[in-house]
Amino acid sequence: MHDVQPLVEAVDSLADRFRSLPQSKLLGSVPGHPSRAAAVLALARRLAALALAAEGGPQRDFPDAGAFAAGDQLAVAGHDLAAALAALPEGAGVALPDGPEAAAEVLSGALVAVRETAALCA
Repeated sequence: MHDVQPLVEAVDSLADRFRSLPQSKLLGSVPGHPSRAAAVLALARRLAALALAAEGGPQRDFPDAGAFAAGDQLAVAGHDLAAALAALPEGAGVALPDGPEAAAEVLSGALVAVRETAALCA
């Protein structure tokens, strides 16, 4: 079983921060994204795609529910990924579009992505 707690804590921290941001901050641009909300939505979509890959499910669209829902969407996607990775046995792989990757590497990469987005949106 993988220790997903650091991912859950990082996701929860960033999601909570976004839930309390005013509209002016949510819609403010950051490098590489038209807004902070768009950056978090991109992260949520990435985490959701990883969760589906870890579960072996088909990829599907992740909707844009608006700037004020970005924190909640991140929380849902992050928790889904954590649950999917926690359910995998040690040494299991995840079938990604670019090829299989060890679940531990997916977990590590997801945590880095959350931390990078948090720094970008500070």
